[in-house]
Amino acid sequence: MPTPLDEEPIALSIAELHAARDQIQRFLLEYRFGMQEVETKLSILREEFLTMHDYNPIEHVTSRVKSPDSLVEKVARKGIDPDFDSIRRHITDIAGVRVTCSFTADAYRLFDLLTAQSDITLRTVKDYIADPKPNGYKSLHAIVEVPVFLSTGPVPIPVEVQFRTIAMDFWASLEHKIHYKYAGAVPSELVDSLKDAADTAAELDDRMERLHRELHGPKPTGPALQV
Repeated sequence: MPTPLDEEPIALSIAELHAARDQIQRFLLEYRFGMQEVETKLSILREEFLTMHDYNPIEHVTSRVKSPDSLVEKVARKGIDPDFDSIRRHITDIAGVRVTCSFTADAYRLFDLLTAQSDITLRTVKDYIADPKPNGYKSLHAIVEVPVFLSTGPVPIPVEVQFRTIAMDFWASLEHKIHYKYAGAVPSELVDSLKDAADTAAELDDRMERLHRELHGPKPTGPALQV
């Protein structure tokens, strides 16, 4: 009985390969446009704070769109049907924007300012600042939906936006590098050390925010965070 290894490979024509490539590129391009829409909104807020106020809560903004290989790996890992409609329904972090703030209160304030905009739809939010992950990870994750206006009409695109402080971002970057180095099998003593470092980073955030309030007073907040 023949096995899958004995089967003839599926031959695709050059035209079919080009068509598949073009479909993937167009699909990911929509997410790049959605990411850029969110980046523009944050850039406007940052410019307003720099020009009109005496304090800018945004330290820096980074962004990325998953590569085709990374997207394929996630589709396979989650057992999602490999068609664009299914991927669009089930994977919401294809486009991601990370906002690094000075203080914890800034993360919530920027979340409020972004999600209060009329063309932004908040789909989900996970508050890992108030309720950190067991390993100590802290960040405010929001999936927002923004309209992208193409020549064929508007397309609603989900974008994952993460809000975190400088200390949270530094810890998360270090944790990611360690997990990459050990391929996920991190020694228990390092896991414990990372948790201790997360606690220390949280204490630093609290201390710096208290100092900031003593110097400048409390900042006004936007709408209450709805989880």
